[in-house]
Amino acid sequence: MDGQEEVALCGAACVVVCSLLKKKRRAKPKCWVRPFLKRREEETERFLEELKVDPLSGFKNFARISCEDFEFLINAIGPLIAKQDTNYRKSVPVSIRLAITLRYLGSGDSYTSLMYLFKVSKELISRIVPEVCGALITTLKENIKIPSTPEEWNTVASEFDRLWNFPHCMGAIDGKHVVLQAPAHTGSDFFNYKGQFSIVLLAIVDAKCMFRYVDIGCKGRISDGGVFKNTPFYANLQQGNLNLPNPYALPGRNEAIQPVLVADDAFALDVNVLKPYPGQHDKRTKERIFNYRLSRARRIVENAFGILSAVFRVLRKPILLAPEKAQQITLTCCYLHNFLMKKKSSSQLYSPNGFLDTENADTHHIVPGAWRHDAPNENFSPLEHVGRRPSGSAIAVREEFTEYFMTDIGMVPWQEERA
Repeated sequence: MDGQEEVALCGAACVVVCSLLKKKRRAKPKCWVRPFLKRREEETERFLEELKVDPLSGFKNFARISCEDFEFLINAIGPLIAKQDTNYRKSVPVSIRLAITLRYLGSGDSYTSLMYLFKVSKELISRIVPEVCGALITTLKENIKIPSTPEEWNTVASEFDRLWNFPHCMGAIDGKHVVLQAPAHTGSDFFNYKGQFSIVLLAIVDAKCMFRYVDIGCKGRISDGGVFKNTPFYANLQQGNLNLPNPYALPGRNEAIQPVLVADDAFALDVNVLKPYPGQHDKRTKERIFNYRLSRARRIVENAFGILSAVFRVLRKPILLAPEKAQQITLTCCYLHNFLMKKKSSSQLYSPNGFLDTENADTHHIVPGAWRHDAPNENFSPLEHVGRRPSGSAIAVREEFTEYFMTDIGMVPWQEERA
């Protein structure tokens, strides 16, 4: 390097140093925490304690969960989300972190609204909610479980036969669109047939409205058949990896058939998936009776979705988050659904008497559940119904069930009146 290059280099260095010295220093913040947020410890924690002792069960309405189960979740997820205090500020306690998340899921309020309620900044809430949801999914992961043995599948089928008079049934399947705000830089990937942006929640539900399998995140533009066929469950079903019971005949019949899922017109008829006969049918025909019996069993999944969106009202509004976070939010609601349905202390709060569809013991008329009388949920819309030609073996399975429902063993006394 000659002398001229050294001079030029030193000159450039001097220019950089001078520009850095002249650059204005960042103004020091006037305070580390906004004044009204400093009252969190004395106001928010006292507010939660007052709700817990409210004789009118204010806490249950506020958090959608009983005090006992709230404490259970605090102990379960505490080690995963607890933070340490610093020299500048105190950390947000686990109880408030959980309360913020449950209130967000239960009400769908914006982060700004929650900031004024809990005295926690919306920037911190935007980190708390995904973190707590991840911890809840990890803690409650055993609450949604696919049967893994033929005996467990037979237990599910027995419940369907006992409660809903539909044998050989391993679950009711349906899908719903969970609406989002338009994701950035995704074009029409999430644009569904109803003119909204969404991800799809596909679920298989047992006879007691419990989720047995959920798949969340399929882009809203994908057709109904593609949603199911894109799931790992479908791949395992086709490969025979679900440990289903061996095919056996319906009572009083000779043809051995595989266990089936009951579905609506949004799904393709298959040897493992039954759907209604299309079109209108005269009263007391075998096709109309089959459709009635199928509907009795399939409405269980509608009830599960109805409870889910009636209690966790974040699903009633367009979720203003990225698709990945919306998927996490929806999955958390599904895990909490099963958790609360199982817990005695919260089951009557979550699904009180009369909330689900019931059947009159004398007339066998369907009594609509209270969730159906709630405000219509336009953004939790069903999948599109599209016709297609099924295989011959799938038609044969549906015909076998149709003939079975007309036999003395398979019929129920009131089916011709209701069909």
